[in-house]
Amino acid sequence: MLSKNQTKFITSLGKKKYRNESQLFIVEGVKVVQEFLLSAIELDSLFCTEDVEASYLEYHPEIITEKELSKISNLSSSNKVLGIFKIPKPKKIKAKGLILALDNINDPGNLGTIIRLCDWFGIKQIVCTPKTVDAYNSKVVQSSMGSLSRISIQYLDVEKFLKETSLPIYGAVMDGKPIHTVKTNQNSILVMGSESHGISNNIIDLILHKITIPKHKASVEIDSLNVATATAILLYEFSM
Repeated sequence: MLSKNQTKFITSLGKKKYRNESQLFIVEGVKVVQEFLLSAIELDSLFCTEDVEASYLEYHPEIITEKELSKISNLSSSNKVLGIFKIPKPKKIKAKGLILALDNINDPGNLGTIIRLCDWFGIKQIVCTPKTVDAYNSKVVQSSMGSLSRISIQYLDVEKFLKETSLPIYGAVMDGKPIHTVKTNQNSILVMGSESHGISNNIIDLILHKITIPKHKASVEIDSLNVATATAILLYEFSM
C-alpha cells in the first residue's frame, strides 16, 4: 500500500524542479517500462498491480492496487506498471557520427518523436539548448516509446558547443539549399530550430551549410513543416 508521502513524492516527479532535485523520472506502461528495465538506465523503484507481479519479481516490485496506480499515473488510463528510474549522468560527447542539436524545441510530443526517430536512424547523441523541453517530462518519455533509454541527451550551451566543434554544421532553414542537392556528411551536426521561431539568430550565424526541404509548387498555403516531420526527412537524407 502506498503511503501519503510516497504518493506525494511520485506525483512531484511530474515537475521538472523535483526531477532535477531527485535525479529521478517516471516511466509507465508494460512495453515502455520493459525497454528501460533492459537498458543501462538504473531502476530506483517499481510499482505494479498484483496481476502482473510475476513478470517483475526479479525487480522486487511494490504491489499496489489499480486505484493507487491511477493516483500516481500520468496516463489517461493507468497501465499496470510504473517505474522510477535514475536520470543518467551526461556522457562525454563524441565527435563521431551525426549529432542532432535541438534549439528550443517546446512540444513534448515533438521531442519524444524526434528521440524515437534518432533511435530508428542510429543517431546516438542529441544536444539541446536549456530552453528545450525536458527529455524526462512524462509526455516525452511516453512518446519516445523506450527510445530514450538508448539515446544520450545533454542540455548545454549549444552556441558554445558549435563554436568549439570541428565538425561541419548543417541547419534546417526556410531559405536554405534543397537537401537533395547538398552533399551531406555523416560525421557532422544537424541543427533543428523551434516549432514557432526556427533556429535562434546567435546559432544560425554559426551554420555553414543551410539546408531546406523543398515543398511542392502547388502547396502555397503551407508555410512550414512540423519539426518532427522535418527531422524525419532530414535524418533519412543524412543516412543515405
